[in-house]
Amino acid sequence: MKSEIKNQIPEEKKLVVKELSNLIGNKKTILIASIKNLPTSQFQEIAKKLRGKAIVKVPKKNLFFKTLDDSKNEEIKKLKEQLKDSSAILFSDLDSFELAGELMKKKSPAKAKPGQEAPEDIEIQAGPTELVPGPAISELGALGIQIQIEGGKINIKEPRIIAKKGEKISQAAADVMSKLDIKPFSIGFIPLCAFDIQEGKLYLNIKIDIEGTLSNLKYAFGRALPLAVSIGYTCPDTIKFLIGKAGTQEKRLIRTITGEPEPIVEIIETPAETSKEELKEEAKEDGAAGLASLFG
Repeated sequence: MKSEIKNQIPEEKKLVVKELSNLIGNKKTILIASIKNLPTSQFQEIAKKLRGKAIVKVPKKNLFFKTLDDSKNEEIKKLKEQLKDSSAILFSDLDSFELAGELMKKKSPAKAKPGQEAPEDIEIQAGPTELVPGPAISELGALGIQIQIEGGKINIKEPRIIAKKGEKISQAAADVMSKLDIKPFSIGFIPLCAFDIQEGKLYLNIKIDIEGTLSNLKYAFGRALPLAVSIGYTCPDTIKFLIGKAGTQEKRLIRTITGEPEPIVEIIETPAETSKEELKEEAKEDGAAGLASLFG
């Protein structure tokens, strides 16, 4: 009976399962990404840009599940629980997080739609626009945006936040952003999870924040450099500081041996009651005296 059912499977589906099985057997990474609300044209564009880095597939769930079952890899079967509706499956030789990073780079700016939640405070900046006087005047005024007409074009006098972070975007705000070509959203493949076939590891909740990571690295480097200098760690980044530190310690040692007193650093305190005008006058007098001494 089972053999009869197997023979009833269309040849096209068999080919899909075979192709997916070959990809699982020959690639390093399987990544599941959400393509919800992604226009077809955008999907095709991203898939094209990923050529040479990843193979993108959008198979039916039952065919993908059958492929996972046929692989006889118990760990890889965990992907069944992660596959949601409107998902694409990527096969690649790149590392899981490297591939996720590539997807983040391929995201594109998108216009706002009414009802969407603002990702950040959306502000209309002050300055000239390409809008001509007409209906746009009342549309901008309805959002509290102050304008003036200059050279036959609408000029925005002051910046104005028209949607706060987390708030739903109104129809009026969406229309104004569309006319000003403001695109507060980004669309693309959103990495959900990845499976490293070679290591047998499943990575969930993949979040790639390139700017945040770079900021953290810069902060860590800023903290690491003083520490490296204080412990005398020698490397190209610390050597000039260590030499300067050694020079200072050398002078201090010589003064200790010779009995030479430490240099006196005179700290001049400005009385609290001294006004800014008095300080300016003193600075002028000092400057004049300095010039007189230079030129005799």
